[in-house]
Amino acid sequence: MNRLNASNTSSSTWVAGTDGPELTRVRIGFIPLTDCAPVIVAAAMGFDRKHGIEIVPSREASWATVRDKVVNGELDMAHALYGLVYGVHLGLSGPRTDMAVLMTINQNGQGLSLSRRLHDKGVRDLDSLKALMAREPRDYVFAQTFPTGTHAMWLYYWLAAAGIHPFDDVRSIVVPPAQMVSHARAGHMDGFSVGEPWNHKGIVEGVSIHAAASQDIWPDHPEKVLGASAAFVDAHPNTCRAVIMALLEACRWIDASDANRLQMAELIAGKSYVNTSVDTISARILGHYQDGLGNTWHDPRHLRFHAEGAVNFPYLSDGMWFMTQYKRWGFLSQHPDYLSIASRMHRISLYREAAEAVQVPIPALAMRTSTLIDGVTWNGSNPAEYADQFVVHVADHPVAA
Repeated sequence: MNRLNASNTSSSTWVAGTDGPELTRVRIGFIPLTDCAPVIVAAAMGFDRKHGIEIVPSREASWATVRDKVVNGELDMAHALYGLVYGVHLGLSGPRTDMAVLMTINQNGQGLSLSRRLHDKGVRDLDSLKALMAREPRDYVFAQTFPTGTHAMWLYYWLAAAGIHPFDDVRSIVVPPAQMVSHARAGHMDGFSVGEPWNHKGIVEGVSIHAAASQDIWPDHPEKVLGASAAFVDAHPNTCRAVIMALLEACRWIDASDANRLQMAELIAGKSYVNTSVDTISARILGHYQDGLGNTWHDPRHLRFHAEGAVNFPYLSDGMWFMTQYKRWGFLSQHPDYLSIASRMHRISLYREAAEAVQVPIPALAMRTSTLIDGVTWNGSNPAEYADQFVVHVADHPVAA
């Protein structure tokens, strides 16, 4: 098994079975999205009880509600947007609270959709969107799900890749994921960035068309994490380790076969969870995409939960990337200490203990390299230089999150 090679982490002598959970009943918040599946599967299939805990999934209405309940202690942990956890820790989205990233729950599998109104005017992609905006200037509105969240960052990065300024050229609004299609149907926006199954549902119902998948913007990007307050993790390290172990086993089970994925879809489609049809969920978890215009294809980089542990490791560079975008878009007026903040937030030692206990491989390095849609490569080596090199950015007027 590979070992983590990162100077900011240390080895642990913990051995499975010697330290019981401080808290055995764990309340984990989730938003009705396909990628909440590991939390639901862990609870429904007994992976939690295997490790001496009971996971109690709690369906929440919005990411703001998830934030508030994790901060005030109504929830112990949450299936959370990567950027929500970082936004709270940095004080950019509500009162500043020290937060922790325990593991990554999934990669890929989000989407950007365009309204039928834009389609009727000839818009199919970024180039035709930019041409329409130049030809017919007006107030163009795009929705995302949380100001510092992943869906906002995918939307901003996608627009900027075509030279469309996400603050000067369009207006961004916040809409909870499960309400996205109904708001689009009512004509409240020209496009939206959200997790599945809501992009697919908009296409099936004739409300929207596919513009891009999030993996088109950043192949194998980080998405949801298991997040908690630092205070909770510090007080309950054994409980946190047990939850990580349970979710790792759930993630591994989901990714083991298409049959398992379809069984997962049957489970999470229920009214207590995502509350939609199985068909709305099942197509894209198998990589079967359509654009609403008669075109279909297979996307090999569809939503994934495990990939032999490569998905789940809390890479420091992943968290640092979000801070570079906060600086780019004016949420941060100065460069933060990127590596120091990520090193404090990401509980890599705790993750490693859990992964070793359930025999999940651990990547050798805490940084990874990716090339995004605009051809720019990110590897975490010089975050300030990376953040400052973008032509499209917010210059002198910080954006209020």
